[in-house]
Amino acid sequence: MSDHSASSLFNSTVVNHHHPPVQDSVIDSLISVEHHHSPSPDYLNHCRRRSVHLTHRQDSINWILNAHAYYRFQPLTAILSVNYFDRFLSATPSFEWNNGWKFQLLSVACLSLAAKMEEPEVPLLLDFQVSEPRFVFEPKTIQRMELWVMKKLDWRLQSVTPFDFIHYFIFKLRHSLSTNECHIIRICSDLIVKTIRVIDFIGFRPSVIAAAAVVCAAAMISAAEGVEIPESYYEKVNKEMVRSCHQLMEEYLVDTCLSADEPSRSPDGVLDSATCVSCDTGSDNIDNMIPLSGYPDREVKRLRCIVQEEHQ
Repeated sequence: MSDHSASSLFNSTVVNHHHPPVQDSVIDSLISVEHHHSPSPDYLNHCRRRSVHLTHRQDSINWILNAHAYYRFQPLTAILSVNYFDRFLSATPSFEWNNGWKFQLLSVACLSLAAKMEEPEVPLLLDFQVSEPRFVFEPKTIQRMELWVMKKLDWRLQSVTPFDFIHYFIFKLRHSLSTNECHIIRICSDLIVKTIRVIDFIGFRPSVIAAAAVVCAAAMISAAEGVEIPESYYEKVNKEMVRSCHQLMEEYLVDTCLSADEPSRSPDGVLDSATCVSCDTGSDNIDNMIPLSGYPDREVKRLRCIVQEEHQ
């Protein structure tokens, strides 16, 4: 079984030992729009009611993480891929998603879009289809699916994610932490990426997941002496929601999380890039997008871009 820890698979985000705090006004703006970058409120219950849907979702996430690990993409790319995946499914509730190849096509399209948004180098569309997929698609088919995804997401690809809030919450705990920012960010990153495997985390907003991840990471590092969380830490997030999310992390993620003492083996460096896909979409009918084979058998700058995009 492959290791999906942030240190071994994912290129780390740009990190400084003394990262300047994100302005409160930026955090307020992000929190005010984060619901626009999340699946619909009933999506979680919809997934739970349809066990087949849930199984296909888990298979899709496994493939995304395997392909993501193969190319050693950064953590944000994994989060964006699954964010696009869930938002698209929640925007097409009446569509009959009962076919494995449809989920595979959606997975490839979402990972490709996320890589184009965040990675300095993006593989060719045919090369994306690694990890022995059951289905292989022509590039033009993937491009059509990419465009359909973008349309369903209202072209909001610069999604608000938990990574946008990490520095803010670490800064709020700066007096309680006995380690440098680099160290705690590695652990938070690993926790955040692992949340995409557990369906229950869909019920929490990105800001809450980030707040819980920082508390969880701080507790892991300071296990002996404990961590004091000031009331001001919950100034912008619901305290009970953070506690519930933290409890879920301890229940499902902590035992498999990156060790607090494990050194990072991945290089620093992030290059923001957005690639526009231009293609003839034809119809939005996914049934026309059949596979070729395999039938069943930049921190603050990025934050400001999100806020400006939402207020245009």
